[in-house]
Amino acid sequence: MPQPNDLSRSLVALDQNSTIIAVIELSHSSWLVGGVLPGIECQPRKKLEPSPERLLALLQGWQDEAVRAGRTITRIAPAFEAGRDGFWLARWLAARGVEAHVIHASSVAVSREYRRAKTDLRHRVVEARVLGVAVWRTGPL
Repeated sequence: MPQPNDLSRSLVALDQNSTIIAVIELSHSSWLVGGVLPGIECQPRKKLEPSPERLLALLQGWQDEAVRAGRTITRIAPAFEAGRDGFWLARWLAARGVEAHVIHASSVAVSREYRRAKTDLRHRVVEARVLGVAVWRTGPL
């Protein structure tokens, strides 16, 4: 008998050809957004003022860019750490049809073998991997 909250299997497979994955670094003064767009070789990065409307416009612009590259986009899945803006932004995006994922900072595994500087690029790469697993495991919210 299947368990109701069985997270060991995917309800919906992550189709990388139709999903835009975005990772957002939220701060008080600016939001840094990185993305993986189907059909686009480069991974875009954009620094925004903290505005949910501008973020939504950016995500929709990326969707239009992927459509121009010949892809059909069925999911937009941004992720960001819980914190100052995490939960209200997730609710705001969900109300507009965007599948937002809030990641608790302590749930991201980081190697502690040696001390290393945190860079925005490394941090976004790790968050993108975590988001890929989260999207694959949970399917649409």
